[in-house]
Amino acid sequence: MTQWTYVILSYALGISGTIGLIGYCWVALRRAEARLDALKRK
Repeated sequence: MTQWTYVILSYALGISGTIGLIGYCWVALRRAEARLDALKRK
């Protein structure tokens, strides 16, 4: 294996981790907004 294999794998891991974190934060934000809306309706 060449050094470029490791470079490509590290970029892929970094990009996928970033996308996963953004997705997780987006879902958490949607849940928090839903809870806030539920509290406002009471």
